[in-house]
Amino acid sequence: MFRTTAILTIATLATGAWADGHGETLRWARAGDSLTLDPHAQNEGPTHTLAHQIYEPLIIRDQTGAFEPALATDWAVSEEDPNVWVFNLREGVTFADGAEFTAEDVVFSFTRAKSEKSAMKELLTSIVEVRAVDELTVEFVTDGPNPILPNNFTNLFIMDSGWAEENDVVAVQDIANGETTFAATNANGTGPYTVASREPDVKTVLEANPEYWGIGEFPLGYGRIEYTPIQNAATRVAALLSGEVDFIQDVPVQDLGRVDDTGGLVVKTAPQNRVIFMGMNMGAEDLDSDNVEGANPFADVNVRRAMNLAINRDAIQRVVMRGQSQPAGMIAPPFVNGWTEELDAVQAADIEGAKALMEEAGYGDGFTVQMDCPNDRYVNDEAICQAVAGMLGQIGITINLNAQSKALHFPLIQNGTTNFYLLGWGVPTYDSEYIFNFLVHTKEGDRGSWNPTGFSDADVDAKIKSLASETDLDARDATIGEIWNVLQEEQLYLPLHHQVLNWGMTESVGTEVSPEDDPKFKHFTAN
Repeated sequence: MFRTTAILTIATLATGAWADGHGETLRWARAGDSLTLDPHAQNEGPTHTLAHQIYEPLIIRDQTGAFEPALATDWAVSEEDPNVWVFNLREGVTFADGAEFTAEDVVFSFTRAKSEKSAMKELLTSIVEVRAVDELTVEFVTDGPNPILPNNFTNLFIMDSGWAEENDVVAVQDIANGETTFAATNANGTGPYTVASREPDVKTVLEANPEYWGIGEFPLGYGRIEYTPIQNAATRVAALLSGEVDFIQDVPVQDLGRVDDTGGLVVKTAPQNRVIFMGMNMGAEDLDSDNVEGANPFADVNVRRAMNLAINRDAIQRVVMRGQSQPAGMIAPPFVNGWTEELDAVQAADIEGAKALMEEAGYGDGFTVQMDCPNDRYVNDEAICQAVAGMLGQIGITINLNAQSKALHFPLIQNGTTNFYLLGWGVPTYDSEYIFNFLVHTKEGDRGSWNPTGFSDADVDAKIKSLASETDLDARDATIGEIWNVLQEEQLYLPLHHQVLNWGMTESVGTEVSPEDDPKFKHFTAN
């Protein structure tokens, strides 16, 4: 029987002051805000990061990326039925409003997360039923044995079913179409912090949850978190240097030395579980943002390959990223099952070769197209887009750059209203199936919600679906390899680089960099 358990080290630090709300204050800043407090409405890093302070999943990843029990204490495949995972829940947990946490809340939350408007549904495609055996036991029934099901649960937050019903938020917020709900601006979780105040894009204040079950289990070094989004890089660094904030997640690469050389400050760096890449609408008969009438240049694989050849990833690494990136040849980070050195090998830029491919495709004179780019989500995102635009210009592709906030950028991708765009993708499951479900499978039903490329291959779709129930891991890995070979041959995306994380903080902040770029403040110490 497969079983996952973990024993938490009891924190040696006193947490009484924290529980009384009188602990240290951590002033935290990063480039962009959470997009919503609804825990199932958006599958996005900063949104999940804020949610992790307020809500909790059944299983969590610690600051090293390892599994750690959260609202579940242990989990295993049923001895009677290989299609059933059994989760035993933590006893004595309450939500912030005092309501008791039970199996019914888990059933409600997973049902909600599987619904049409949920951004998390791709993680749960193999689940056919979630049932409460008793108040502290939940069974997940899958459509075949799923050996990696728990990997999909680490960002799947549990809501209080009663609170959701009382506040008319049983349905997930339709964030892609601009809907606002009570759950988007209010929260009631089991986590270490509660929301004291929230002004989106301005400031969010979190205060210690005095009834948190983890008191005594975790360091809990800070009793109050003040979160301030600061989009401008220079302003964000100035706030750290002046002492206005204590911790910033995204130190601009040009300021790493300046911050690290300042007394009382430190920069901590680590590879991130995230790839930055470009996507293209290859499926449309005609694009609405180019100057080609009656045809779609992205539909020709030679155009896509030419664009890939024109991008000088080494130059982006040196000039734009100041060495703080790793050029990529595939859209899976090295952390992920399915990644190989061969697939990730980067082809050297070749302008003449790219021009020949453009000529062969019938676009020797080039074309003009809009590129959509966020300017407050990834490290140097707008500068990366500018660099790529210049490189594509060398083969005759003229770019009209549209750079804007992620709050405006992401709906373009989710609604399929962009033709050419920048995106970054982290893989919290550490498995290629996550990438395939969201970015590769035909956009239909409960898969493909972040795939506006128009790519659709029935054989690939079938192979993706088979991964959830393949228990022969060698056979499963072989299928993953076959899917990757198709994607690389089709040049479905234009990989740019694996992102590197740089966290800046005062010396008093005790933490290491998480590969998920999702600090969980219950693990922080205040030195």
